[in-house]
Amino acid sequence: MQFHLHQHDTKQPTWMLITSQQLDHLKSQADFAPLATLIDAYAFKADFNEVLTGVNSQGHIVYLLGLGDSEKLDATKTQKLATTIVKNSQNKHEAISVDCANLAEKLQPLLVQAISQANYVFDENKSEKSKAVLNHVDFVNAKALTQNDLDYCKALHQGQSFARDLGNRPGNVCIPAYLAEQAIELGKQYPELLKVTVLETKQIQALGMNAFLAVAQGSVNEGRVITLEYKAAGEQKPVVLVGKGITFDTGGISIKPAASMDEMRFDMCGAASVLGVMRALCEAKLPINVVGAIAAAENMPSGNATRPGDVVKSMSGQTIEILNTDAEGRLVLCDTLTYVKRFEPELVIDIATLTGACVVALGKVYSGLFCDDEQLTAQLRQAGEQSHDRVWHMPMAEDYQDGLKSNFADMANIAGPYGGAITAACFLKRFTKDYTWAHLDIAGSAWLSGDAKGATGRPVPMLMQFLANRAKKA
Repeated sequence: MQFHLHQHDTKQPTWMLITSQQLDHLKSQADFAPLATLIDAYAFKADFNEVLTGVNSQGHIVYLLGLGDSEKLDATKTQKLATTIVKNSQNKHEAISVDCANLAEKLQPLLVQAISQANYVFDENKSEKSKAVLNHVDFVNAKALTQNDLDYCKALHQGQSFARDLGNRPGNVCIPAYLAEQAIELGKQYPELLKVTVLETKQIQALGMNAFLAVAQGSVNEGRVITLEYKAAGEQKPVVLVGKGITFDTGGISIKPAASMDEMRFDMCGAASVLGVMRALCEAKLPINVVGAIAAAENMPSGNATRPGDVVKSMSGQTIEILNTDAEGRLVLCDTLTYVKRFEPELVIDIATLTGACVVALGKVYSGLFCDDEQLTAQLRQAGEQSHDRVWHMPMAEDYQDGLKSNFADMANIAGPYGGAITAACFLKRFTKDYTWAHLDIAGSAWLSGDAKGATGRPVPMLMQFLANRAKKA
């Protein structure tokens, strides 16, 4: 998708964002005389998200899009406006202009981002493809935007769409080896920026990553630990992003109910977001060092699968009693969190569709943020607000650790029925004592269900904003 700036209107279909107070002024302009007649005929008032279509005196298509009360406009409403623009433009136009003169400057970057998100289509498995996807947008009178801003949005769009594509691919395609192949292809696409390493079963065994293997061993599709090293800031210590990549989660022996199990293709969205960020970084060429690490495995029930009650020794040396094989994400993550110490990180953020409890707590709006470091917490929250990919800071007090006690090992992999997102974070915390760490539970935000079913590509926007802020400060 291409984004460009123009100072004046073009001949392509134009969306004018307009408030009710500006209607009289618009009607008085000779260029919009044909529209003035329509405004009166249809009693168009420029209420929020109200649309009127017509032509100007040159015969060019003009869409009037109501902003309502401009003082009440916020990021959420801006997203709705973007969706309206795209839905009314797809399958009609390949290129449009958007006149932002009446949109608050702080909302203009969000409008660009929201248009790119709304324009996403996943139809690679359908016989009939989308007839025409919007592929070019010119922004007119957008004082808050530079071409560099638009280039960044294009990079973000490519990374987020990549993450969504990976999340939407079915489990018979997107297996652990497939994620490794995608990482390798990314390395080939950006050889000067990325170094890709893939660990297979024998190497994982040699490292003592037995918690990871306890999940992967039930499937014929063997697990992979994948790292992508992006280096664009000399010897600066890297930010490490660790993604949960359970390419399909049946629950293992603790098998899930059949209803909605198809959505467990999305249990690798943490890994997909890491790959999306790495691609966006390569496109944006941010001056920062980042390592992406992916724990890729398939959780299946079989004669080789881990049993509830089994005990394993993790790479850290701590032992784990696996009381529930459906609490598998924390098992592949805990060993990967130990493995990434070798990169001497400045900080580590893991991203995981970890718990249904987080969905109960926060729904589909916020991602759960668990972090004891005040500065990192503030930076992630700020990035979430800037990108409208928001996080909510959750507690992780030491009191919650009691629920993980085991009579047979150093810890159990699951606690009682309450505070499940918190106790899952507390489990991971035991493996992150050597560095500054944050955990993002994206079980609610990573995908949508129902008519809009599909991966969202979150939290790629928030993570990219976080990295861009750090790069700017450096």
